[in-house]
Amino acid sequence: MKLTMTPQQFLSEYWQKKPLLIRQAFPDFDDLLTSNELAGLACEEDAQSRLVLKQRGQWKLETGPFAESRFTKLPKKDWTLLVQGINHFVPEAMDLLQQFNFIPSARLDDLMVSYAPDGGGVGPHFDSYDVFLLQGQGQRLWRISEQTDRTLVKDAPLKILQNFQTQQEWLLEPGDMLYLPPQYAHWGIAVGECMTYSIGFRAPAAQELVTEFLGFLQEHVQLQGLYEDPDLQIPMHPAEISAQMVGKVATMFKAIAWQNQDVAHFLGQYLTEPKTHILFTSPRRLSFDKFCARLALEGVCLALTSQMLFYGDMVFINGECVEVELVAQPLLQQLANARFLPPIKTPSDDLARFLYQWYQAGYVLFR
Repeated sequence: MKLTMTPQQFLSEYWQKKPLLIRQAFPDFDDLLTSNELAGLACEEDAQSRLVLKQRGQWKLETGPFAESRFTKLPKKDWTLLVQGINHFVPEAMDLLQQFNFIPSARLDDLMVSYAPDGGGVGPHFDSYDVFLLQGQGQRLWRISEQTDRTLVKDAPLKILQNFQTQQEWLLEPGDMLYLPPQYAHWGIAVGECMTYSIGFRAPAAQELVTEFLGFLQEHVQLQGLYEDPDLQIPMHPAEISAQMVGKVATMFKAIAWQNQDVAHFLGQYLTEPKTHILFTSPRRLSFDKFCARLALEGVCLALTSQMLFYGDMVFINGECVEVELVAQPLLQQLANARFLPPIKTPSDDLARFLYQWYQAGYVLFR
């Protein structure tokens, strides 16, 4: 990726602050797949795909998987096919995402690819995440706005802004890229056939994080004792919840506490938890000794669908947490960072054990 500034300058001046257009961010960019291959993925059960059409002024939304025949019955213009998680299917897509490793992997969501004929798009809208919009084949006109008017088109199947006011617009050519922070209204319109690559970085809502964390605490926090009221008095109103009872229960709740280690544990599991449609396939059976022999010759890599993070001695992979010995930490951190490990002739017992377990689960593969 070719930035016109250092990654640190980008983070300081633009990240979550304002849009940035980077001409030829990826010079001579080649599409990672064809429109036919994208349509093929949209027919798969384990892919998340959508088809957005605008017909007679009305927006329509269809969700996949699609039958192949669906793509033979589409109009010549004004529709878009979107497929999420292309990095789960195309190795080159994961390589593309690695170009953005100046942003923590904990923030990365996925790579979405959209194909549209002339006039295609999903209408003016805003997102709650950071996104880099990389142009593949063709051209797309992007219009953006800082507007605060969030009025939506009534009865539309998508959250489409009713009163979009263009403040800036750019025509993107292959290799150009537009960065947009959350809440920036934008509208992309295909100019002829085009493909766009959306590299999204999640920004979970505070309410979502709190809800999930409370669920985590429910599983990991155990309070002792029972509700007690040896000083109970005869109530004036039997059906009234007394101030005394409220106070006692409030005191019990104050015993709920957590440390940064607990928050890290929660985040590691929450951020690596696979989406519900993702499945892992176990490889053919291999003994532990034969696994170690191949590890010494080939090394391993994460499966395309695997997500891996770490914090201190905790390693998280696909929603699971393990604590690892100090000797194994550097190599497991390398696996999380680079998504692969070179051949290892004498792995520690801890490292070999975890890698073997993850191989059996389909989380890691031989390179």
